[in-house]
Amino acid sequence: MRYVLGEKKMKTRRSERLIDMTRYLLERPHTLISLAFFADRYESAKSSISEDLGILRRTFMIRGIGVLETLPGAGGGVIFTPGISKKEATEFVEETSKKLVEPNRILPGGYLYLTDLLADPELLRNVGRMIATQYSQSSIDVVMTVATKGIPIAQSVANFLNIPFVIVRRDSKITEGSTISVNYASGSSDRVEKMELSKRSLEEGSRVLVVDDFMKGGGTINGLRSLISEFNAIFVGATVFAENININSQFGDSDVTSIFKVTKIDTKNRVLNVEPGNYLANTDFSYFE
Repeated sequence: MRYVLGEKKMKTRRSERLIDMTRYLLERPHTLISLAFFADRYESAKSSISEDLGILRRTFMIRGIGVLETLPGAGGGVIFTPGISKKEATEFVEETSKKLVEPNRILPGGYLYLTDLLADPELLRNVGRMIATQYSQSSIDVVMTVATKGIPIAQSVANFLNIPFVIVRRDSKITEGSTISVNYASGSSDRVEKMELSKRSLEEGSRVLVVDDFMKGGGTINGLRSLISEFNAIFVGATVFAENININSQFGDSDVTSIFKVTKIDTKNRVLNVEPGNYLANTDFSYFE
């Protein structure tokens, strides 16, 4: 083996190529990679590389990993788009709903305890893949969330979309440098709160996807939209892990997507009802079917 521009160049057997190509593609979603790069990397003919990619394309689709698309022409190559099928997404929603209805998740004020679920690597991967599927055909430059519970979701989504994520805070951090802040009304009370973001975090004209763990009344997401506007950026959409539909929301059903919706929280009797949100209806799975 010998190194070329920081990558190993090697003459390999097909089984070895397939393993390494799979790893390379999974680590670089939404990235155009030329056939010439793979041919040089493995010291193989482009015809052999094309056959390898055909095997991966079929396997990725059968196993529900995502879509491997070939772009023809001199500037072409292959692009891997991770995603999930509607069947797999539906199964995830059904199984996770059973975990969400545990009475000990009820917190004062109409909130849910989600920390244990959002600390589960497998669950986070599925949530990230589901949200990335919803926006796989959209032009997104950055994922945005507010500290702290939405951070793992934002990181997972950003990983599958292969774009940066930014964290909006409610308190000043000297390490953030100069910031832009907005005041917003809480969606579930008359309280006015503040959120801010470093001026270096978001470029003008950026297309922003907002994600969060739990939406009670929509005030936080409304604040994030205002903050995005202050940066002269573009709000593309918002998806939350769960929402409480018992609180009057500032948004319509089509404005914010939720994977789960809480239809009843009875803190006195410890009764909790959870149903699928509008994610399955709002997402076009056809590209991954």
